[in-house]
Amino acid sequence: MPSGPVGPHWAKRYVLWPARNLWRSLTSMRTALALLFLLALAAIPGALLPQRPLNEQKTQAYIDNHGWLGRAMDRLQLFDVFASAWFTAIYVLLFVSLVGCLTPRLIEHFHALRAKPVAAPRNLARLPRREVFEVDGTPEEIAARIDGNLRGWRREVVVREPSKAYPDGVVEVSAEKGYLREFGNLVFHFALLALLISIAVGKLYGYEGTRSLVADGQQELCNTSTAVYDSFRGGNMVDGTDLAPFCIRIDDFSATFLPNGQPDMYNAKVQYSTDVTADPASWPTTSVRVNEPLRLSGDRVYVLGNGFAPIFTVTFPNGEKRTQTVPFIPDEMATMLSSGAARFDTPGGMYPDQKIRSQNQIALEGLFAPTATFDGTLLSSGSPVPKRPYVAIRIYKGNTGLDSGAPQNAYALDPVSLHNGALVRQAQANLGVGQSSKLPDGTTVTFDGYKRWVSVQISHDPAQDFVLVSAIAMLAGLLVSLLIRRRRVWARLVPVAASAADGQRRTVVEIAGLARTDQAGWGEGFEKQAAGLVRERAERRDMAGAQDE
Repeated sequence: MPSGPVGPHWAKRYVLWPARNLWRSLTSMRTALALLFLLALAAIPGALLPQRPLNEQKTQAYIDNHGWLGRAMDRLQLFDVFASAWFTAIYVLLFVSLVGCLTPRLIEHFHALRAKPVAAPRNLARLPRREVFEVDGTPEEIAARIDGNLRGWRREVVVREPSKAYPDGVVEVSAEKGYLREFGNLVFHFALLALLISIAVGKLYGYEGTRSLVADGQQELCNTSTAVYDSFRGGNMVDGTDLAPFCIRIDDFSATFLPNGQPDMYNAKVQYSTDVTADPASWPTTSVRVNEPLRLSGDRVYVLGNGFAPIFTVTFPNGEKRTQTVPFIPDEMATMLSSGAARFDTPGGMYPDQKIRSQNQIALEGLFAPTATFDGTLLSSGSPVPKRPYVAIRIYKGNTGLDSGAPQNAYALDPVSLHNGALVRQAQANLGVGQSSKLPDGTTVTFDGYKRWVSVQISHDPAQDFVLVSAIAMLAGLLVSLLIRRRRVWARLVPVAASAADGQRRTVVEIAGLARTDQAGWGEGFEKQAAGLVRERAERRDMAGAQDE
């Protein structure tokens, strides 16, 4: 009994063919555009929501304030968008889609560049642009003239043998122009691909670190370890052992403000050296302003923010002194009213017993106003310009936690210690520069003035030059693809029998053009352009001069 037709193997039907269709769908330009739009859409939460790598405390506070919704958003990785699994998946799919889509187009364009112009259609009258002329000369002479006038075009002249339609033979000229349009399109998309790769490489091998430095020329930041930063964020390939070695210090800082208190310009005088062993006295000096970073060893040093650092001196009953310059963080940017805290350890000789010594430490917490204004005894600031600096402080005595080794908030005292009595408030005072507050045991706290502190950011992105080049290439490719016009023109030259009167050979020239749209290059001026092709160059120059006159 004969068997029926054998169907395709199950591996083809259920594995090979679905995989092929999936690949075709993934590598289509429509899919690439959809993924690009989806990538932009996926980046929106990263701009609207606090991100854990940038500010972990703010992110955790946001989660706590929003309860179950915040925890659900955290599980969806919305607080670390650019490192999330779903954002990475979109990024990788877009990369694969662009590679699969552009590679065949590049090969096709390469073959198209080597191909001959398309032969003239059989019926030129069907084309949207067509003109017919009868000129003196043989078809070969006119063809040579048209070929010369089409300089810059890819062109070909073909002499056809006599046929039924053209008993005396015919000469055809085919010309094409505008191949750079597709080239520009490919450059744009490959530059986009290069841009994505550059950004990915920059994220893998780049890092950012921030540090607050007092602008007195005393504190140094040497980029030799991640431990020197207040916060550090590095790529997956950065382990902190191969940072670019350099050192900086802030000698001075100045800030100018608009009349409404808005910052106008920040200017930090920075000393720097790419040799960490060099004598600091030999370091050169430069200025770092907003959007004008200092570039060192491939890294960039930015000025992010600034504030005031009050100077306090604590004089203990035995006469020993402890002085600290304490950075306060701005609470009101318009007036630079700032808050902060300081902790002072007790001199070793005062209390032989370590337990008693740790219970007599001094802590300060309060506000700093550059230009003080008072509502009764309530301190506030009227301007960010330091015209009348004042501090409002509360002075505590007890165990500040300095001996515990536990991390503490640099800008506030431990609320648990304040609540359980480990720190007991001794006094509260508003102090101007040089004024003091004396505690019952004879300890004196003096406000000695202030210094400026500056927050600097060290950024390293090894792919930033490639990002710039890719962006420029994208723009250039886009302009080429928009401005270059893709056009084709054909000319068919048919000889006319010589007249008995003068014996002059004449030729009927049929010229037709094709463009995607009228805006692509022909418009209403095709008749003049076609007429110009059959004229001698000297004649064309004379006509152009007459038109100018």
